[in-house]
Amino acid sequence: MLKCISLILALSLILVSGEETDAQAGKIHWIGYLDSSTRAVNDPLLKALQKGLSDLGWVEGTNINFVYRFAEGKGPAYEAELAGELVRLKVDLIVASGGSARRAKDATNTIPIVMTNDPIAVESGIIQSLARPGGNVTGLTSLAAELSSKRLELLREVVPKLARVGVLMPAQRPTWDQRSGLALKDLETAARSLRLRLHELRVKVGPTEIDLEGAFRIAARDRVGAVIVMPWARFGDEQKRIAELAIVHRLPTISGHGTAEAGGLVSYGANTADQYRRSAIYVDKIFKGAKPADLPVEQSTKFEFVINLKTAKALNLTIPQSVLFRADRVIK
Repeated sequence: MLKCISLILALSLILVSGEETDAQAGKIHWIGYLDSSTRAVNDPLLKALQKGLSDLGWVEGTNINFVYRFAEGKGPAYEAELAGELVRLKVDLIVASGGSARRAKDATNTIPIVMTNDPIAVESGIIQSLARPGGNVTGLTSLAAELSSKRLELLREVVPKLARVGVLMPAQRPTWDQRSGLALKDLETAARSLRLRLHELRVKVGPTEIDLEGAFRIAARDRVGAVIVMPWARFGDEQKRIAELAIVHRLPTISGHGTAEAGGLVSYGANTADQYRRSAIYVDKIFKGAKPADLPVEQSTKFEFVINLKTAKALNLTIPQSVLFRADRVIK
């Protein structure tokens, strides 16, 4: 009799367990996406994240759904509001683009946060270390500040007689953004060692207009020899417009990954789309039970150096062979 009761209890537990598994399998996980920019939901970087999730079995509308929040460059206060909205909506996880992880972390210490490419995760204190992030934040980090000096060195090689470099940035330097301060400080140090003079080209960013043309007119007037576009100053992601104005004013440019494809002369940086794709791995692990504190943060170690020879020709600029040989890719 006791054996029969035990068998019935065992079968009941198996059935209950099976029901729970089926319920979990049918659950839809809600992902909050926080971005400081004006990025649209069909942006290539978001597509890369979605593709990464899809490859791991997470399909939007089937077992995951997104809640998008874009701060549109309105600053930290507005971004903090959006982070708070995601927390109140009780999303299961927040994917934070770029430096948005700071605002997400300030809003919650319980909801898991996955960084796509935060450049100062350790410096800003949102994680304890790369190996042991602690808390509720993990993901990927980049070397935005350190790469600024490398871009300046490459620009000097591309334009050997370069003496004066324009630094394209918003008219109101975002002092609230720690990554911009670190990048500019690193750039100034590199400029002194290379005996280059930096000239800040402040772009007026309004609600409906970005005065890039005004900044380039000033660059031409002040005889700037080339321009470095700070990667954090995306100006509504108008890289193509920047490239067009650079050609009009005969100014070589360098910036982060992907800008050479948009028509810029040189780009150097980590593959941002790949970082977004790899962020999906962290989302997958967390949804399968891993804790963010136990997932080491991945730091970019591979950087792409791309030269656009079409743009070089339009600028009537000859790229030294020694530089071309080192490029990972040359656009002809």
